[in-house]
Amino acid sequence: MSPATSPAFRDLDLVIGHLEEADIPALVDLWARAGLIRPWNDPHADIALARRGPHSTILAMKAGPTLLGAVMVGHDGHRGWVYYLAIDPDHQRQGLGSLILSAAQDWLRARAVPKLMLMVRPDNADVRAFYHAEGFIEEPRIVFSKRLDDKRIDDEQNT
Repeated sequence: MSPATSPAFRDLDLVIGHLEEADIPALVDLWARAGLIRPWNDPHADIALARRGPHSTILAMKAGPTLLGAVMVGHDGHRGWVYYLAIDPDHQRQGLGSLILSAAQDWLRARAVPKLMLMVRPDNADVRAFYHAEGFIEEPRIVFSKRLDDKRIDDEQNT
């Protein structure tokens, strides 16, 4: 992928590309600092799953060797999905989230995926506001889930 060219970030020499193996520990740390890790979701397993198939990837935003942000993106051929969009907490509210989200949308467009979906917990007002500002609409849908592994989650809000 090409360098991020927003004038506000030229001094950072930002590059957005596919996550490299060496960046996995930094990504797990970023997700933890951004509050995205849940006890029942193994981040290493999620990373491995996204990286092994042709219909998903993890895009990483770096300034030199430093990971500033990342997003997991994938599709089923019709709907694209964004997961784990995270920006380093020390660099949030500077437009980096918009840049990495744009890269995810470009990745999906390159694969002719017509629609992008994502899920946000209802009580996460800041993230909901971010996606509204990015032109997303809240869809009136009910999401069903069922665990297919042996993990038991008592809190029905947890996914």
